[in-house]
Amino acid sequence: MRAATAYAHPNIALVKYWGKRNDELNIPATPSLALTLGDLRTTTHVEETTSSVVVLDDERVDDNKINGWLAQLRRQFDLPHIRIESSSNFPANSGLASSASGFAALTLATSTAFELDLSLQEQCDWARRGSASAARSLHGGFVTLEPRENTCRVSQILHENEWDLSVAVAITSDRSKSTGSTIGMTASRDTSPFYEAWTRTTIDAFGLGLSAVQNKDFPALAQVAEASCRHMHALMLSTEPSLIYWNAATLHCIEAVERMRAGGINVFYTIDAGSHVKAVCESDAVNEVSDRLRQFEGVHGVVVSSIGGPAQLVSER
Repeated sequence: MRAATAYAHPNIALVKYWGKRNDELNIPATPSLALTLGDLRTTTHVEETTSSVVVLDDERVDDNKINGWLAQLRRQFDLPHIRIESSSNFPANSGLASSASGFAALTLATSTAFELDLSLQEQCDWARRGSASAARSLHGGFVTLEPRENTCRVSQILHENEWDLSVAVAITSDRSKSTGSTIGMTASRDTSPFYEAWTRTTIDAFGLGLSAVQNKDFPALAQVAEASCRHMHALMLSTEPSLIYWNAATLHCIEAVERMRAGGINVFYTIDAGSHVKAVCESDAVNEVSDRLRQFEGVHGVVVSSIGGPAQLVSER
């Protein structure tokens, strides 16, 4: 029986995309820049079976996105039915990129188990079809995702050990987000009067963010990342109906990060499609940053992570 197990880490975008250029191929409208969270992971096991089954966090599910992805892969490579078992050590569907780590691990495990002989770029293409951010999770460290006509170019800018930064993730809700990213992106593209301005300014922000990472310029990266976060959530607010992911604890954490920075700590915030706040800081400050965030009402806990490496194979047979 053919089988394999792999794991991958989620990634958080510092220069974000929100909207697709090509829905069928799942190609973002703009480039993005992200870092990988090494202490969060999704582990996925696949094996040949007589009937396809998907089990997420010990619960059998009928997931349209996974089922569609699996159907494409089976047609392309004439594969048998596959059983998928996947689990994460962090909350799913809440703005922590569980789909990114999930599809990255699934792609690596499936391509290994069935000896598909995919190059890294081909693995990125398949992972992207499930979740565009998953292409970034196949890499480690700081990663860019740049749209092309029918694909995306994925590049590692810095390895995970080249810049000693950490991330304190303030968990500000125990609920799944009200609107999924795919639906939200389509709504913003179709209804927001600011969508074109968002795509235009994001291209400029990408260049600034890339330069900041290459030069390890923390203040420059902080400025670009926070602006990208605010602009994306402003776009969400201008969508019909509005996409409101933040809550009171989110705002308290933002204010705390700004106060810490004013007090001399190198730290900045970023927030994806959810309410959780990721505070990126120099590693020697992460304990103080996490302690400050933990004290607010509505913060359920703080997860501390170093920068992570690429997706890895655990076992095969």
